[in-house]
Amino acid sequence: MSASTTDSAMPLEPMPKAGKQGAPAKRQPDIIRPYGDTTGDGMVQVSFTLPVPHDKRAEGAALQLAAKMGLEPALLVHAKPMGPDFTFFVVYGSAKHLVDLREVTVVEREFPLLSPTEVNKAIKSRLRRKLVVVGACIGTDAHTVGIDAILNIKGFAGEKGLEYYREVKVVNLGAQVLVPELVERARAEKADAVMVSQVVTQRDAHIHNTTTMSAAFREAYPAGQVPLLVVGGPRFEEGSAPKLGVDRIFGRGTTPGEVASYLVHALAAPTTKEKA
Repeated sequence: MSASTTDSAMPLEPMPKAGKQGAPAKRQPDIIRPYGDTTGDGMVQVSFTLPVPHDKRAEGAALQLAAKMGLEPALLVHAKPMGPDFTFFVVYGSAKHLVDLREVTVVEREFPLLSPTEVNKAIKSRLRRKLVVVGACIGTDAHTVGIDAILNIKGFAGEKGLEYYREVKVVNLGAQVLVPELVERARAEKADAVMVSQVVTQRDAHIHNTTTMSAAFREAYPAGQVPLLVVGGPRFEEGSAPKLGVDRIFGRGTTPGEVASYLVHALAAPTTKEKA
């Protein structure tokens, strides 16, 4: 199919349709390009580092890479030495690629957001005991900001952390916890859920640590008795929980209330019989 046929069959401009009181309304197009100066111009800005000293040859290499990435024409807008052997670049150019919104998959939240009162009430009525959560940063990860934002009472984004919920017992092990130590403490506390935060992503450390952790829990617990495994971090892909062997992944911007609501959904939700 030629480019002209594609453009005519699936236009980039929204198609008008009747709105309220007969006024035309714009429809979101299915096929889009990046926007820079004008609609559909495809302009994008990318940054990267090359392992070469900063000189004219390095700048030429940066433009060559931009062209191979599909940016043409490309403009080198910034180049800065990063020590004697590396150069950081910013390139601005027009991408030829199209984005089909119909092929975009989104992981929708399948549970309602509850208030702290509703969370406490659900746990008390369904579990009839406190819900136990053990959290940690595992491996060499020393970044506790994420796990503390969810667990500590100070919370995040105006919401109190899980320590605030009277029906939740929180055990925060902190940073650089070894996986065997996490498993042992979870067993000792009879944890309902284990929450792990992973910020360090060099050489896919977050992926390796998560799969190692999930495998260790499944080896240490009888089938069907593994605690709920919840992982959070800014670099995890949505929908990758089954591949990593965990029950849920939370990304950037997750709030304590969202996590608490999920725990209720997964561990203290009404049964089908009760709903009926």
